[in-house]
Amino acid sequence: LEAITADDPVVLLIDEVDRVEVETEALLLEILSDYQVSIPELGTIVAKQIPLVFLTSNNTRELSEALKRRALYMYLDYPELEREREIVLTKVPDISQNLADQVARIVRSVRQLDLRKAPSVSETLDWARTLVLLGVEHVDAETATDTANILLKYRSDIEKATKEFATSEDTFDA
Repeated sequence: LEAITADDPVVLLIDEVDRVEVETEALLLEILSDYQVSIPELGTIVAKQIPLVFLTSNNTRELSEALKRRALYMYLDYPELEREREIVLTKVPDISQNLADQVARIVRSVRQLDLRKAPSVSETLDWARTLVLLGVEHVDAETATDTANILLKYRSDIEKATKEFATSEDTFDA
C-alpha cells in the first residue's frame, strides 16, 4: 500500500515471493495487474504512480502462470570464485586475503554437492564472520566440520558436507 500510494517514484521489493501464501500471491497479482487493491473495509485504493517492482524467488514452489506473465525473468547464479572472494573481503572486516580465498573456495566446492539448499552469499558471509570471530586463520577439515551449521541449514546437507570435508583435504589447501 505504501508503494502504490507514494507520491514519488518508488521501488518495491517483494523478497522470496515463492514463500508467500497463495492468497497473498492473488493480492499481489491484483496489484501488479491493475495497480490497485480492493480492501473490503476501505474500498479500492488506486496507485498514484506505478512502482518499479522486483520479485525474488528461490524456486521453493512454482509461481502461478498469471504472476509469471506479469514479470520479466532473470536468473542470477552464484558469483564466480573471484567475485565471491571480493564480496567477502568487502563485507567482513579483519578477514585476511588467505582466509577469504579459502572461504570462497570451500563454499564453491560445497555448492557442487547434491544439497537440499546450497549456501547463499549471505551464509558465506555469516560463515566468514564466524571464522574471524573464532580467530581462525586457516580452515581445516575439523574447523569446517565444527562450523558447517553456520553455512548449511539442513542436517542432511551438513552430513554430506562433513563427509566431503573428511575425504577432500585438498579443498582446504591454499
